[in-house]
Amino acid sequence: MMRNLLIISLCISVCTMTAHAGDTIGVQQEISPAPSRYDLKVEQRRQHWAALIPTQFVIQNAGNMGLLSAGIGWDYARHHLETHLMFGIIPKHQSTRAKVTMTLKENFIPWSIALTEPQLSSGNILKRGWSFNPLTASLYVNTVFGHEFWSRQPQRYPSRYYEFMSTEFRFNLALGQRLTWQIPDQRRRHSKSVSLFYEVSTCDIYIRSKIIDHGIPLKDLFGLSLGVKIQTM
Repeated sequence: MMRNLLIISLCISVCTMTAHAGDTIGVQQEISPAPSRYDLKVEQRRQHWAALIPTQFVIQNAGNMGLLSAGIGWDYARHHLETHLMFGIIPKHQSTRAKVTMTLKENFIPWSIALTEPQLSSGNILKRGWSFNPLTASLYVNTVFGHEFWSRQPQRYPSRYYEFMSTEFRFNLALGQRLTWQIPDQRRRHSKSVSLFYEVSTCDIYIRSKIIDHGIPLKDLFGLSLGVKIQTM
């Protein structure tokens, strides 16, 4: 008899403690404090730093940037705008050494045309996910590292001999097109899509030469460049 009463008392105690613990957890969940101003600021800072993570990797030849250039990029404004930071190499040829270039480039992509249906989980992946950008417009400035190039005219030249011109910086304009393939979700490892593109570009010194000398053929003002862009995020 006494043993039965002891078991019943023990069961009642356990049930009471469990109910009390459940009530305590519920109260704690209900009164969890809202994020403070400090917490919100920390989250905003993290988002700002996350925006600096590059979303693209680009390789391009020619384009007044060197024989071959490579760099990183960011896209925004719903993929209509891109900013690229690239470094290139100019081979030695007849100069004393090879040279390194740096380019800051801004791209504008007005629209995209779907050429095929979106990627599916099955089927021939190369027949799906293709799109076409019929127009890309780029403005960029590049420089060549080296003592041979200057931003202000050296004193060894006559006054205003190279007026308004600098051999250290070149301002460029380019128009082109792109073909993009979206990688299926189940096959993505490090990339989201791959784009092949071409650009026809010119720079300030070519335009100035044409204005001064009308005999320069129009084809000498423009150059063709090819490239690959990998979208990583």
